[in-house]
Amino acid sequence: MRTIGIVVGLLLIVFGVIWILQGINVLPGSFMSGRPGYAVLGLAVMIVGLVILLRSARRRPAMVGPRT
Repeated sequence: MRTIGIVVGLLLIVFGVIWILQGINVLPGSFMSGRPGYAVLGLAVMIVGLVILLRSARRRPAMVGPRT
């Protein structure tokens, strides 16, 4: 589960950055280009991705087998 959380967090961060750049018209060529609402949505997605990434990276791996 830790690896899945890290991958999902990274993907959300990447998508968030892309949406921010499209929303502020730095990355043109999409229906989202030049629409500030998508920049705000991208920021929210990026923050959620960062939270997931940090929580997953800090989580200890599950113990396998009995403790001694």
